[in-house]
Amino acid sequence: MNLDFEYQYQNTSTTNIGCRDKSFILAHCSEIEQDNQVPCFFYGNIINSFVASKCLSTLGKTVGSHFAISPDQRISMRDPIVSVGNGQLHFEAFSSCNSVYTRIDIQQEAIDGEFIQSGCTNVDFNDVTIRAFNTVGRTDKLIVGVGSNELKIITNRAATAEKKVSLPNRWIKGLGNVQVYLSQMELAFKLNKIEALQLFKAVPKTAVKTDYFLFKSGNRYTFSAANKQNSLKIGGIHRLNLIENLLVLIDSMSFYKHIDQQSTAVVLDFKNIQMLFLLSESVYRGFSSESKNMENLLVQLPEEWLLGVNNYFKTNEVFQPTLVSIEHDIQLGTMENLQASLSSMGLLGYDLLSNNYFYRKLPFKLSRLKSFNPRLRNAIKLFDEDCVLVLKNDKSGIKAEIKSTAGVSHIVIGKGNELQCTCTWFTNNKTNRGLCKHILAVKMKLKLNE
Repeated sequence: MNLDFEYQYQNTSTTNIGCRDKSFILAHCSEIEQDNQVPCFFYGNIINSFVASKCLSTLGKTVGSHFAISPDQRISMRDPIVSVGNGQLHFEAFSSCNSVYTRIDIQQEAIDGEFIQSGCTNVDFNDVTIRAFNTVGRTDKLIVGVGSNELKIITNRAATAEKKVSLPNRWIKGLGNVQVYLSQMELAFKLNKIEALQLFKAVPKTAVKTDYFLFKSGNRYTFSAANKQNSLKIGGIHRLNLIENLLVLIDSMSFYKHIDQQSTAVVLDFKNIQMLFLLSESVYRGFSSESKNMENLLVQLPEEWLLGVNNYFKTNEVFQPTLVSIEHDIQLGTMENLQASLSSMGLLGYDLLSNNYFYRKLPFKLSRLKSFNPRLRNAIKLFDEDCVLVLKNDKSGIKAEIKSTAGVSHIVIGKGNELQCTCTWFTNNKTNRGLCKHILAVKMKLKLNE
């Protein structure tokens, strides 16, 4: 099992809040030595302080939410991060059960501050921090300083500093999976404030087990437990109650539909600030266990390629695979594999509004980030131990037997990319959560024989 990464602080943070211009230097720690030399990543004022503070409060509420685990488990899972760079701030987090991903995008137009160093760090939002966000009024000033040891929020009414917590490995795995869903989504419905307020009156206040569906009837949007034509499926709809307190502040709300309805995205637009919520298919399905891009990782790329890209791009910088491929004379197929590798390690995010990837320079060594695909590791083990026997491979299809070290055999059959396996994983999930280790091992064997 992988252990959570724990920070070892080299010094303590210092603050000066005795005057009107409050300032502070935040201690930090990273596996990347050069990040340890940066005293502060960002310091400045968020112009729309009221909206930003309400979004940050909701972020904290999301982190503390547990839709499929016990309250005792959520305590150690309060783990949001902030990415600083390219004139923007991105705050990201998962719910404690990992079934909801949320991100606040604060655009350059909403920021009056200094970007001292681009980077990414995780922080702890506890109840004290959330209460500090909630004290910000419409005329108050919100000054935010971001380092990689603490997050300090200062307003005209209150000041609070929160120590960072460890970043669980499942959290980083989730970052590598949500962008796959987001990149495969299309806009389904866009509502104005009034339409959104009317719609959310129908969101159940208590947990529901059945799926709900969003559709438009005449000029009105409606949630229903019955599936209708051109509707959008939403599992665990009660999770949308996280959004309710923000509705009176929005300019618009957009719902995005995944190509195979495996997840749903909601984007709240506040002009220069946006907040995204991505919901998994059900509350019992966390994003850390998804592996939809795993097949692209079968091609093992040289580590120097990953190092080169990681050194080339800055945090929050737009990442356009086709443009990078052309500029650096990289074949498109190789670029797809490189992009999949970067995504699986949590180094790419996806912006639905601009339809662009953005780069995350996480404060972890690549060796750690490359270790988060146990199903892929198991497939490689099956391949290396020569457990795959191809019984048939011709125009009519493929048949292969995979023998495990425990003496259990499974059969993979199919044609082209339409492969099936007799294992429990495939029976339960088909290909909705990525390929099983047996199909992956067969594909590796077939590539070797090409």
